[in-house]
Amino acid sequence: MVKRRKPTARQVRLATELRRLREAAGLNSGEAAALLGVAPAQITHIESALAGVSEQRVRRLASHYACTDEEFIDALVAMAVERTNGWWEEYRGSLPTSFLDLSELEHHARFLRHVAILYVPGLLQTEDYSRAVFSARLPELTSEELELRIQHRKARQRFAIPYEAVIHEAALRIRVSDRATSRAQLARLLELSEAEHITVRVIPFDLDGFADASSTMTYVGGPLPKLDTVVRDALHGSAFIDSEAQLNTYRTTLLKVEAASLDPGQSRDFIHSLVKEF
Repeated sequence: MVKRRKPTARQVRLATELRRLREAAGLNSGEAAALLGVAPAQITHIESALAGVSEQRVRRLASHYACTDEEFIDALVAMAVERTNGWWEEYRGSLPTSFLDLSELEHHARFLRHVAILYVPGLLQTEDYSRAVFSARLPELTSEELELRIQHRKARQRFAIPYEAVIHEAALRIRVSDRATSRAQLARLLELSEAEHITVRVIPFDLDGFADASSTMTYVGGPLPKLDTVVRDALHGSAFIDSEAQLNTYRTTLLKVEAASLDPGQSRDFIHSLVKEF
């Protein structure tokens, strides 16, 4: 068995779900290993995403763990056997791993929902806007690092799955660069909001008593709701959240945020008015 050095977030998620199934069955790793006829260390490696797992072994483990959710088992099998060599792999070794994990997560997503407070979402940014955002990072990026991040972001923008962005007025008004950049970014939002798979909604400043949209988040729809993921910006990359209790909390937050935001038509009118100000 060859151990992985750096498992991807998708591989870690599969490992996490297999561990959760084992724990729900009330078995320890030694007992699970005995059922498979392998050494306990192999279960530990699988559940740490340091070793791969075959379709047959996933199904045997699910059976031993008394999991009867066939759709869920099939989804785990797909995670185990798919060997996607995605476009993001060309950036491996050049960009932080969290950038690549996010790209892989988006690639396999059924839908994306984003709440943005201070910046326009990356998937909707113009190149000049992205450049201004990345240029403000500390420590300062080299010109090569800056260009790699911009190229990677532009590649992420080639998506076709349903995407809904709820953007606070603050993000629309903050000038990350100059008036021209802000005006072009607003115009780009209006253009993208007309796409069939993209919905843009705005939370205006004058909304009373609303504190639910306090931070940026991305909700990534998995093949099944129990395989959804929330992505939060962290100091050194993205934090992936996938526990059922936390997912339920974020689902509730999303419903509140969307209910309080302007509808798509009103949001376009609002952005049009901002364009005139710039």
